[in-house]
This record gives sequence, structure tokens and C-alpha cells, in this order.
Amino acid sequence: MFGLPRGSGAAMTETAPEILLAAEKVSITLGEVEVLQGASASLSKGEIVTIVGPNGAGKTTLVRLLLGLLKPDQGTVARKPGLSIGYMPQKLNVDPAMPMTVGRFLSLGVPTKLAGRGRRHQVLEEVGAADLMQSPLQGISGGELQRVMLARALLREPDVLVLDEPVQGVDITGQAELYRLIRNIRDARGVGVLMVSHDLHVVMAETDRVICLNRHVCCEGHPEAVSRHPEFVQLFGDQVASAIALYPHHHDHSHDAHGNVVTQDHTHDH
Repeated sequence: MFGLPRGSGAAMTETAPEILLAAEKVSITLGEVEVLQGASASLSKGEIVTIVGPNGAGKTTLVRLLLGLLKPDQGTVARKPGLSIGYMPQKLNVDPAMPMTVGRFLSLGVPTKLAGRGRRHQVLEEVGAADLMQSPLQGISGGELQRVMLARALLREPDVLVLDEPVQGVDITGQAELYRLIRNIRDARGVGVLMVSHDLHVVMAETDRVICLNRHVCCEGHPEAVSRHPEFVQLFGDQVASAIALYPHHHDHSHDAHGNVVTQDHTHDH
């Protein structure tokens, strides 16, 4: 399934995006709770996909299934062979009694050939934090810490970036900057980006496709279409859904559920 276009036939003029990760109708019970029921999701090369949903919706579990950290009770999961993944965790607990520089943190758990000083400086520069190499990790701000963790994920030269709540602890201005940075990295590297986020207003404006999860996939598609879906409105409320529907729509066209442009009717002079 990987690297092959969806559909077949010599008449095809465009090749479908290369799929990097895919889960098909996965279900899993943890303890006595069915966390996911028949959920499907995929990520293609160069795509930004965001998983949203209330607490307990199974968002992190779905990501762990996609990464192979859990096995589904039912359904299938597939990954492109040889896939390299850069992971940015939701939280980092820094022990204040163990001083560590940003440069030292970047090298922890990363193969030496990927974590040389030059490479570390390169990824810090890429995320706009080049001056932090010698800074104590405990002394940097929340926004700086998120950039450093993103830089560490990039050290592995990933095909896929997995970002779990990437703007946690960052103010609204910093959130917008980080999401723009993530999009710029996608554009420059061509990586697939899989995010889990609660910050609906900003993230929905910076993502290509949204998967709304509540133990099953409630709805999926372009952010504008998803924000108008009845199940999304039921989960997050009319006010949130209305605000999000307006937020990313700064252009003169609409999208269907797959993100395709729907041309508006205009009157033309002849």
C-alpha cells in the first residue's frame, strides 16, 4: 500500500501522496475500557494531520498504535518500511537538582553521528533557538523549551514528526508562531506531521486535515468542513465550532470534506 497511488489505470495523470502511516478500523481495550472502536487514520508525506477530541477520546492511544507502541485488539496498522520518526512529547519533567545545558539535552538518546555539535546547532537554528546551546535547560521559557524539544525531534532526520500537544504552556502569540514554524518545517523538509492538540482555534488554521476523535472517528477532513460537522459541534459546542469555521477562512472559496476547492458562483461580464 505504501508508495502506490490509490486506484489504478494508465489514464491516471497524478500520483496520490505517499502514505507513511495508516490504521484501519482499529479497536483496543485497556483495562476494562474500550478506548478505541473501529477507528481509521492515515498520514501522507508532506501532510499535516491533527487529531482533536475531548479528554479520554483515545487520541494518544491512536498515536501509540500508529507508532507500533501498542497493538490493536482488532484492525490493522501499517507503516512505510524504514520509516524514521521524530517524537515531541507532551511534557518534559526537568529535575532542577540536575543541571543540564540545552546542547547536552539534545544529544541524550540520539545516535552520536546525528548529534554532533554542528548538527545540534543546525536544528536549533532551524527552530529559531540558535542562541540557546549553552543555556541551562531549567532556565529557559516554556516557548523556548517547546522549540528545543522540536529541535531534538528533528535531529533524527525524520520522515514523520509526531507532536503531542506541541504548544502546551505557551501563550497565544507563541502558539501561532510555533504552528507557523511547524508548517515551515513541513514545507522545507517534506515530512509528514501528526499532531495531537486541544488548541483548536490556532491549530485548525495551520493543519491540512483534522481527525475528530471520541473513541471512534466522529468526522474527518479539511478543518473548515470538520468544524461544521454535527458531531464536532456536539463535542465542542456551537460557539467554538462557529469561531473555528471563520478562523481559517481568509480566502474567496470553500472546501469540501476532503479539502478540495469548491468554486463559488460568480457573475461574469461577457
